[in-house]
Amino acid sequence: MYDMPDEIEVRADGPLRIITLNRPDDLNAVNDALHTGLARLWPRLSEDRDARAAVLTGNGRAFSAGGDFAYLEELRQDGDLRARSIAHGRDLVLGMVRCRVPLVAAVNGPAVGLGCSLVALSDVVYLAESAYLADPHVQVGLVAADGGPLTWPLHTSLHLAKEYAFTGARIKAERALEMGLANHVVADPLAEAVACAERIAKLPRQAVESTKRLLNLQVERAVLATLDFATTAEELSFQSEDFRAIIAELTAGKG
Repeated sequence: MYDMPDEIEVRADGPLRIITLNRPDDLNAVNDALHTGLARLWPRLSEDRDARAAVLTGNGRAFSAGGDFAYLEELRQDGDLRARSIAHGRDLVLGMVRCRVPLVAAVNGPAVGLGCSLVALSDVVYLAESAYLADPHVQVGLVAADGGPLTWPLHTSLHLAKEYAFTGARIKAERALEMGLANHVVADPLAEAVACAERIAKLPRQAVESTKRLLNLQVERAVLATLDFATTAEELSFQSEDFRAIIAELTAGKG
């Protein structure tokens, strides 16, 4: 559906849309096709008048392992690709914030980097017991323009948001629940997320969608206050010597 790349599967289940990140052999790490698809997905979901709720999950063992190292190296070297990717990151964030359809995240495994951002921008979050969140942008020398720091301060304390944004440390499922970064920790997040989405889909459409918009106006205001600085800072960090050296080491180790 929605003319998505192979890296994103969208399936209709009555009034639900089941969205699956689909690079299982690479732990759903983000490449250019997946990133571009995510930027285009949310307006198309909003335009789908038959959609009443959506579930977002990952295929395989991970929700998303974050940025593919080869893709990050391409972004460092290619200024045009980098500019397009940063613009898509902005579209992705605002598209999720403004999407009229309630989105329930079924976090089946690690949600890292952009994967963690997708969780933070979802409306309701179910985590697997073995899942964890992490935003390690700083660890590789990057600013997280579309990352956790944009919205974490709305979900948890500023002190906790700073700690995990500065360090990139893993946030285990139960800890994420305690911090307010998730709603539930469960054995089967997909089944629970689908059940939640089904409950939402049965409720009066205008009331649900206007309530989501009312709540997300707070998120949009916070995002717009920081997004321009964040994207400029990310562009600069892609060109830093720290990032070049770290990515060179990581890609050499992977090879």
